[in-house]
Amino acid sequence: QLQASGGGLVQAGDSLRPSCAASERTSRDYSMAWFRQAPGKEREFVAAMWRSTGRTYYADSVKGRFTISRDNAKNTVYLQMSSLRSDDTAVYYCAASQRIILSSLRNPSAYEFWGQGTLVTVSS
Repeated sequence: QLQASGGGLVQAGDSLRPSCAASERTSRDYSMAWFRQAPGKEREFVAAMWRSTGRTYYADSVKGRFTISRDNAKNTVYLQMSSLRSDDTAVYYCAASQRIILSSLRNPSAYEFWGQGTLVTVSS
C-alpha cells in the first residue's frame, strides 16, 4: 500500500515536498515513480527511481526543478519540488512496481501499485 501526502496550495516560485509512505519494504525492492494529472488531461510521468541502482529519471518539464529521493529506513519516497509554476498544478500520484522494465518507467500502465494522490495547486 502507498499513502501520498504533502500537497497543498503554494505560490509560483515556492517549493513543496510531497511524500509517499509504503506499508512495507516497497521503496527499496520496487521501482518508484511520481505521476501527475491535471484537470482534463491524461496522467503524465514526472519522475522515477530505478529499484536496483537508485538512478533517477525525470520528465523534461521538471528536470532541474524536481528531485525524487527515498528514505529506505522510513519506506518513504519524496518528490522535492522547487520553482513551482502554475502548470505544475495537478494531483500527484506515487506508483510502485517490482517487475517493471527500464524502458517502461514512464508508462503509468506498467505500475502495479498506486497511492491515492495528493493535490498540488500553484497560484500565479
